[in-house]
Amino acid sequence: MSAAPPTPKPAGRLNPGYGRWTPALFLAPAVLALLVIGIYPTIFALVTSFRRYNITRPRDGFPFIGFDNYQKVLTDQTFWDTLGLTFRFFLTVMPFQIFLGIVIALLLHKPGLGLLRTLSRVSLVVPLATTYAVVGLIGRLVFNGNFGVANQMLGWFGIPGFDWLATTNGAFAAIAIMDIWQWTPFCALIFLAGLSMVPVEVEEAARLETSSKVALLRYVQLPYLLPGLTAVLILRSADVLKLFDMIFTMTRGGPGTATELISIYIQRVGFRVFDMGTASAQAILLLILTIMLSRLYIRVFYREIQ
Repeated sequence: MSAAPPTPKPAGRLNPGYGRWTPALFLAPAVLALLVIGIYPTIFALVTSFRRYNITRPRDGFPFIGFDNYQKVLTDQTFWDTLGLTFRFFLTVMPFQIFLGIVIALLLHKPGLGLLRTLSRVSLVVPLATTYAVVGLIGRLVFNGNFGVANQMLGWFGIPGFDWLATTNGAFAAIAIMDIWQWTPFCALIFLAGLSMVPVEVEEAARLETSSKVALLRYVQLPYLLPGLTAVLILRSADVLKLFDMIFTMTRGGPGTATELISIYIQRVGFRVFDMGTASAQAILLLILTIMLSRLYIRVFYREIQ
């Protein structure tokens, strides 16, 4: 008589040692980091924004004053001036980054590049791996009025050099150029990922139908670039609104207020004037503005690919 077959284990039974809390234990470090780094500071800033919170006068306490800080911010002309300068900076760098990113992505998307494509993709990571502070230090060297590379390049075309960081327009152009250098590769990688989603057979058929690169981009490739464009606009908008390290190491917001973007102004209010309540209100308003811009980008640019 043959032995009875072994009884199979019930389907879906957990392995020994795998309890119901195991997934929570794996997620716990990430959740804890999110609470400590992201959620707690946001809640603290929200609570502080409703208080008179000047750290140089702790004996006065930190009384609740309602929306007085927000009223102070909304009637502060300097706040609106720095916010306008921030949007001017955003509108200056984004067209270059989007255009150059699409051009680089299209060049790397061409078939037959082989090793050159791999090396080019690796080289795109270098600016992204450079921290903001280091980018600012590089910018101080590049745009130095005495021995900077920027003036040497102008000399090749017979244009006299000048002290970039000591003039209003020169300092603004300098921080814009450094931001374009750092973040154009990011845009290129995002758009390259979108181009990789284009069905090969559809793209090959379109190349056979037309020799126009513009028509190919507009009718075949552009729909696959729109989700990436939405992501680029959302991430770069949030990044520009909080851009601090690179500008602080390059210009300290100067000369005068020529490069004092909104993040530099908030730092001045919070850590030079020590009015943490007003600075927190400014930061919360920027958070709300970032959320509103993100929803606008999704509504205008994002399209589901059918």
